[in-house]
Amino acid sequence: MLRDKFELLAPAGSFTILKAVIEAGADAVYVGGNRFGARAYANNFTEAELLEAIDYVHLYGKKLFLTVNTLIKNDELQESLYEYLLPYYLRGLDGVIVQDLGAVRFIRKTFPKLEIHTSTQMTVTGSKGAKLLQSIGAVRVVLARELSIKEMKEIQEDTGVELEAFVHGALCYCYSGQCLFSSMLGGRSGNRGRCAQPCRLGYTVCDSKKKTVMEDSYVLSLKDLCGVESLNQLADAGVYSLKIEGRMKQASYAAGVVSYYRACIDREGKVTKEDQKALYELGNRCGFTSTYFKQHNGKDMVTFVKPSYEKSNDELHQRMEAQYVDHQSKLMIIGHLTMKKGTPIELMVTLGDTVVNVQGQIAEAAQNKPLLPEDVKKRLMKTGDTSFMFKDFTLDMDMDLFVPVGALNQLRRDALNQLMDQILASYRRTMDMVVSEEGAIVTKQKDKKKETSYIASFEDRQQLKVILAQDFISKVYGDVAAYSASDFVAEIMEDMDKAKERGKEFHLILPAIMRNSSMRFYQDKIMELIRGGIHGFVVKNYESLQFLRELTPELLEKITITADHNLYSYNDSAKEELADLGVDNDTIPLELNRKEIFGRNNENSQMIFYGHAPLMVTAGCVHKNTQGCDKTPQIMYLKDRYKVYFPVKNHCKDCYNVVYNSLPTLLFKEQKELEEKGVRAFRFAFTLETKDEVSKVFDIFQGKGQAMDSTRGHYKRGVE
Repeated sequence: MLRDKFELLAPAGSFTILKAVIEAGADAVYVGGNRFGARAYANNFTEAELLEAIDYVHLYGKKLFLTVNTLIKNDELQESLYEYLLPYYLRGLDGVIVQDLGAVRFIRKTFPKLEIHTSTQMTVTGSKGAKLLQSIGAVRVVLARELSIKEMKEIQEDTGVELEAFVHGALCYCYSGQCLFSSMLGGRSGNRGRCAQPCRLGYTVCDSKKKTVMEDSYVLSLKDLCGVESLNQLADAGVYSLKIEGRMKQASYAAGVVSYYRACIDREGKVTKEDQKALYELGNRCGFTSTYFKQHNGKDMVTFVKPSYEKSNDELHQRMEAQYVDHQSKLMIIGHLTMKKGTPIELMVTLGDTVVNVQGQIAEAAQNKPLLPEDVKKRLMKTGDTSFMFKDFTLDMDMDLFVPVGALNQLRRDALNQLMDQILASYRRTMDMVVSEEGAIVTKQKDKKKETSYIASFEDRQQLKVILAQDFISKVYGDVAAYSASDFVAEIMEDMDKAKERGKEFHLILPAIMRNSSMRFYQDKIMELIRGGIHGFVVKNYESLQFLRELTPELLEKITITADHNLYSYNDSAKEELADLGVDNDTIPLELNRKEIFGRNNENSQMIFYGHAPLMVTAGCVHKNTQGCDKTPQIMYLKDRYKVYFPVKNHCKDCYNVVYNSLPTLLFKEQKELEEKGVRAFRFAFTLETKDEVSKVFDIFQGKGQAMDSTRGHYKRGVE
């Protein structure tokens, strides 16, 4: 039965919504607290509400997962995360949904009984990434929303890890966790739960010469996902948890969507036209799509027009409100009261296998009006606003007895409280299930002096000649985007030989997104390059890292592994976890400001101090959606309402787009103070530049050229 194969996981932005989605049939609920959640502007739970919510779902035999799915800064990890999670952990919180690698490490060590679910923000797109996260303690992996059902099945069959997939709600245009668009434009970071949604704005699409292709189009705005017709295929793929998006939606929407998915699951995946109509009328963004479940991308997914959110049936919302928000089903219990003269009154209450017996005041002979059985029963069956209701109640009482009404009320309260406590006791944890937080906090920066080194990366082979002419460059990083699929290894070997002739190391930057199909293309070629003497690889995702980790010790000894900026090491704990996973060097994340960089352990870290920051990495293709797919890498532009042009490059070999910042980040003047704080490796990241522009950047660095239009990125302002 589908009911036995799936967990239906619902969002809740408030306690009211939590109760409503449980009433509507959710098996589990995910919520945000007042810290570390990826919906910072939602009506998140206070500590008292969250503790009560944990008890509430457990009474009903459901589960509650807490979102801790932002990137976490050093001071937050060391000072706040322990005290934040501790009360919820002790209360019986079922699991946490986590993005930050350092938080995974911290929680695994400090709260060993707490389930870790890795967030979709970790951009897991293949079996290798799922396997890596499984190896560091993840019980469940929340997959990237871009994956097809076929890919989900491959991952499950390869790893056996519990999989969670989004089945309904809003879709981001960017791979979750890879978006810096909102961050760079306005300081509101999606990685910190504060996305301003620039993808929902209109842009003029321009070709490589900035000639208009499509005027004022919402080309980055995707329709909402609706996967209700794919339930049997998802079950066949081994997906366990079906996730509904919408922690900022209203109660009638959340409960309504849950109720229709519940009904379809219980009908073994059968979906009626009435179900589809109701889901549409509960709310949609320019219609629905399920394209990702079947194919890599598609024009039909994009709204193209202003993505107003349509809620077209107020009557349906009112019905959902009345049925699930204003109504609460109660747990049906059985009661038996014993009242004998001269002995304490005793109430036995039963729920399933749980039984409690509570004694009260001694029953006495009535002096005036004795208690009547029907009055006693009526009094004791008043359960009020508790979660219980008597479905059966029996009495064994002597006649001509008297007990004060208050004593009967107290007996009932005590019995129901003890019943609740006994049900919840199995969920509670104690302090001996907590490891001292000091054991999970990493050491401060070591004061090691190393010589400063310079690295240059390139995405176009024409840039290489200028790079090799710079004597101060010691390492060259060639991006896979620079090489053709047909002569991939030969072209790299040619460039590697040129670099070696100039006394420079050559490393290969692996794709930003590595899906199983990409892995099949690269794996043999990577082995050939290692045997050919390549110095190392730069990895941007967990798939690539795990592939390299699985190499034999002899091959691993031959190479260096560098984690790029989007394998985030916001905190020292994340940096240590990467090191334990075999990473030799990491890259300082682009969203950290000066103060945060200075408070970080920068040993074996490199800093990108020149380059157009990647604002988005996307499965959707701007060129394909506006001009058709010709499988030719090229640069287009998105012009915003301020007439700023953002370059878009399609990486056809691996079928993803990168949207770059309009201006390059340039931090040459900040190099000295960065060196004082332990940064010893600095990287020029060339992506869009011509040969002449590359030369100009090097001239500016050496004090021989005029200044250029640039930004300091987040170096001064950072993100909230």
